[in-house]
Amino acid sequence: MSEWLVLTLVMAAAAVVVLVVTFVRHRTVSEDDDPSETPDVIEYMTMMIGVVYAIVLGLAIAGVWEARSVAEDHVQTEAHALHEIHERVRVYPPDVRDRIRADVDAYVGHVVKTEWKTMADDGRVTDRGEELLDRVRHDVTDYEPGTDFEAQAYQPLLDQVTAADTARTARADSAAPTMPGVVWFGLIIGAVVTVGMIFALQIRRTLREVVLAGLFAALIAFLLFLIWDFDAPYSRGITASTDPFLAYFPGAGT
Repeated sequence: MSEWLVLTLVMAAAAVVVLVVTFVRHRTVSEDDDPSETPDVIEYMTMMIGVVYAIVLGLAIAGVWEARSVAEDHVQTEAHALHEIHERVRVYPPDVRDRIRADVDAYVGHVVKTEWKTMADDGRVTDRGEELLDRVRHDVTDYEPGTDFEAQAYQPLLDQVTAADTARTARADSAAPTMPGVVWFGLIIGAVVTVGMIFALQIRRTLREVVLAGLFAALIAFLLFLIWDFDAPYSRGITASTDPFLAYFPGAGT
């Protein structure tokens, strides 16, 4: 099922729940009930709960958005480092250069075609990807430069291998969802309390109040969905993509 369809259904369900509860409450309320008699303290509490929950939602959204941006940076760094390795080995003898480039291409192809799907499905990187990157590392570190020109390129190549390995490790660490379960518990309970406080204000079944209550519930559902969607940077709707790899290695996706 499409995630956007899920979002639409969740928002609609949240609005319907509020509308149904409002209707049922209106039908069961006693005849002498006066909505205008809502104590001031309840209005104050409702306002404060809404403000506090809005701050919590804002912090949660900012946190998962930052995590997604960092995940994109990891991918960009890794792809750039591999591209530098691919280009800098041009000063090496043809057999060494071609072997290193072939191993870099094999690693990038595995990441784009296989490892990305594993991250999306299982929240982890593959052992095969680690083996292929180790092969690139051994290709670079095991070669003994034969000229001063090759020696000058040797250390920068080692630095790029280290950068690629560091970025891969960071990418692996950010593949799984970042929001702890206890935070989700607080967000969901907070949403229930915040929406539930609407009924403490004794809203009536006028069109204006019912529409506003439904829209408010749908908005809360949308924000929670947004947090959930950003929480896994490589596996849900708005995700970090393989575009940086494909930009440097156009043939990797074929």
